[in-house]
Amino acid sequence: MNSKREGYELIPHGADVGIRGWGPSPDDAFAQGATALTSVVTDPGRVRQLTSVKITCAAPDIVVLFVDWINAIILEMDVRGMLFGRFEVTLSGLSLDATIWGEAVDRARHEPAAEPKGATYTLADVSESAGIWTAQCVVDV
Repeated sequence: MNSKREGYELIPHGADVGIRGWGPSPDDAFAQGATALTSVVTDPGRVRQLTSVKITCAAPDIVVLFVDWINAIILEMDVRGMLFGRFEVTLSGLSLDATIWGEAVDRARHEPAAEPKGATYTLADVSESAGIWTAQCVVDV
């Protein structure tokens, strides 16, 4: 975790895992939530930022937008065989534009711990309290 105002954590949730990210803005909370997702698979600090990928999402509310964002990253991981280590997220209303950086899985450098299959609405929430935004959901593994 980076600091008190920005960070991420994993939350035990039965056979699956909850991810939670927080920061001073919803954009930061979404980026930290994505870093939490990466930490389910591998240590985000060991992922080299060799390739960038753009992701755009829109949804009817901010909670659905967060779940759609996490699902978009899971799809990119699966389709491209990539791990991601840095996320730049810009929210505009209920639309998201992001650039994510990562590298293809290299079994010599990474030992992927789990393969996320999708995010669910169990535990899903995006909220603000005392100037800190939190974004969380459960990931099927």
